[in-house]
Amino acid sequence: MLTIRFSRVGKKNKAQFKITLQERSVAPGGRHVEILGSYDPHLKAAVLKEDRIKYWLEKGAHASDSVYNLLVSKKVIEGSKRKVKMPKKAEEVKVEEPATVPEVKEEAKEEVKAEAETK
Repeated sequence: MLTIRFSRVGKKNKAQFKITLQERSVAPGGRHVEILGSYDPHLKAAVLKEDRIKYWLEKGAHASDSVYNLLVSKKVIEGSKRKVKMPKKAEEVKVEEPATVPEVKEEAKEEVKAEAETK
């Protein structure tokens, strides 16, 4: 299946993207069928081959969620934006503080009393 998606190019900390048509199973930076445009997220500038994008979408190619949202915002295609799944950042794991010695002793005393009462 063919998909229209971003292929990252550019320098470190200065990303730019090619909008490419690729087989879905190929890595995003790998072999492509056609380059359909480019996108600079820092300037929010997009250069799109609108006629070729519409042609491939009519032929059955799918657009990734991010590319689809870009095409909707640039009014190349009609529709509402899709929700893009972003990976969650690693949240800090809450570590419970260990109980202090007096608390442990009181809990142990209560347990002993409860066991004595049941006997």
